[in-house]
This record gives sequence, C-alpha cells and structure tokens, in this order.
Amino acid sequence: MEKGKISSLQMAIMLYPAIIATSIISVPSIVAKYAKNDLWISPIFASIIGFVTIYIAYELHKLYPKQTVIQFSEQILGRFAGKIISFIILSFYLLATGHIIRGYSELIVSSFLIKTPISVIMTTMVLLCGFAVQGGIEVLGRLAQLFLPLFVLPILIFTFLLVPDYDVKNIFPILSEGIMPPIKGSIIPAGWYSEFFLIIFLLPFLSDVKKARKYGMLSVLAVMVTLVAVNLVVLFILGPTTSSKRFPLMIVARYISLADFFENMESIAMAIWIVGAFIKISVFYYAAALGTAQWLKLSDYRVVIWPFAIMFIELAFWSIPSSAQYTSYIVNVLPFYGPLVQTIIPLFLLLVAIIRKKYKMP
Repeated sequence: MEKGKISSLQMAIMLYPAIIATSIISVPSIVAKYAKNDLWISPIFASIIGFVTIYIAYELHKLYPKQTVIQFSEQILGRFAGKIISFIILSFYLLATGHIIRGYSELIVSSFLIKTPISVIMTTMVLLCGFAVQGGIEVLGRLAQLFLPLFVLPILIFTFLLVPDYDVKNIFPILSEGIMPPIKGSIIPAGWYSEFFLIIFLLPFLSDVKKARKYGMLSVLAVMVTLVAVNLVVLFILGPTTSSKRFPLMIVARYISLADFFENMESIAMAIWIVGAFIKISVFYYAAALGTAQWLKLSDYRVVIWPFAIMFIELAFWSIPSSAQYTSYIVNVLPFYGPLVQTIIPLFLLLVAIIRKKYKMP
C-alpha cells in the first residue's frame, strides 16, 4: 500500500509544523484569557500530553511494528470492537482535517483576501495537498524538509526584529494568582499536543525506527519551545490586551519597523501560516487516506484521495459555518476530544495489548 520510506528526522520535521502551524496563530490569545501574563507557562504544562502521546504510540509500535493503529486495533480488541475503535479514530482525523482547512481559510479571508470567496481558498489548498499526498510519504517528508526553513526562520527573524518594542515588565508578576491559571490555560493547547499521535501512521515507514522515540520527543520539545517563545513575544508587545486579540501574532508583526524599510511584515506572517498549514493539512490528509484504506482493506490508499478532497471541502464549509463556531470548537471541543481519541484511547489499547501479551491471550 505504501512502499516509501522516510527517516526519523524527516518524521520529526513533518510533525513539527503539523502541530505548531495552527496553534501559534490563535493559542496566545486563548491561553491569555485563563493564564493572563503567565500564558508562556501553559505550553510547558500542556507538553506533558505530547510526551505521553509519543511514548504510548512508540510502545504500541514496538508491539505491532509494521502496522498502524487502524490495523492493530483489531488484533488487540477483536474484529468488531477493533473496527469501532478504528472508526472513531478515523472520524476524528477526517473531521479534524476539515476543521484545519476551515481555520486556515478563515484567517486568509479575514486578514488578507477579504473579497475572495472562502470556498476558493479551501479548494486551492485541498487540491495542492491532494497532489502532495498522491506522491506518498517520501514526497511529504521531502516537502517538510524543504519548507521547514521557510517556516522557522521568519519566526526567528520576527523575534529579533521586535526586540526594540519589547516591554519585559509585562511578564510580571509571575504566578501572582498561583499555579492554577497556567494549568487552566494549558488545557486548550493540550488538544494540539495530542495530535502527536499522528506518529503512529508514520512509524511503520521509517528507515531508522530505533531513533523514532528520540526524534519524536525532540519534536515535542521543539513545539513547546516555539509556543513559549511566541507567547512571550506576544506578551512583551501586547501585554494585558493579548486576550482581546483574535490573531495576536498577525498584530505583533505590524509592530516591526527597521530603518523605514522592514515594515508591515504581516504578509510574511501570512507566508509562515500558509507553509505551515500546507504541511499540517497534508499530514492529516495522508493519515486519513491511509487509515481509511486500511480500514476498508483496500490495496492502495490513493484511490480515496480525490473523493476525500471533495469531502474535506464540504466538511470545512458546513461542519463549522462561521469563525465564531470555529473558535468555540477550539476552546470547548478540541481540548477534550483530541486527548480522548489520540491519548486516552491509545493508552487503553496499549494496556490491553500488554495484558494480552503477558498472559498470552489469543
């Protein structure tokens, strides 16, 4: 079904933008509503979910090394129960892909291409990602490698160019209301960290699987450091007003002014967003297509790619019909739905698998 191979490093590079791309845009303002000036601490607490998820996925892979969760669920729980669990996991990735496309399109239309129909933005991105997924996992790995500098370097440049505008006093007082506000703020980004379970769809195709856990953990660490840095930058610039901004990173980009030349850099922020969203949607698209083909026992996942393109556009257009409902989904649904499907259910599968192995149950 998939004959391509990628390295553990490529896997980590694919996971990094797949998790961070959407979160850096909206997480600072959402977390600030709960954690206030301690919003930079929340990603550290939330990262625990990411480390645990990587550990669970890798342990499952060691027990069933050449299979994804869609395949070994039936071996662990039996055909009927395994099919149900697999369907729940697949449903999550199908819906999540549509929601990610919607979030990407909402930002582009509301901030830049105001007169462009949102359906046009959705369709062009889905078609582009569909061609990438058609190329297989090796193409996705190489694209992620190629685009990573275009995603990371602008963030680093922004961080340094904004230094003259920093008001470091905005970070104080630290933990003035105790540890609970940052913990409450960590619940929402935990939904993004649970998406590291995507690794389970990549592990069977690694050429150096022994390095997988190390690079998976490094990817979680990189996401945590990036979110902490972005939250600090936003806090230093916007201070107490952070929670009232919808896309604070875009607003912060407008503060850049260097020698009357580097100004109004929000277009660069948009470029970061587009590159990251492309990798993120492609990885989710690939997991959904591969998993569905395995669930239906198809010989090739590529036969579902273009039917899925139509479905993703429909999901993006109808499942969350407004930006307000998209924000509500991020705040009220994803923090619980994501960890349930991608951390708690896999943990249950791991425990059952260990028990079956220990007692040699058929």
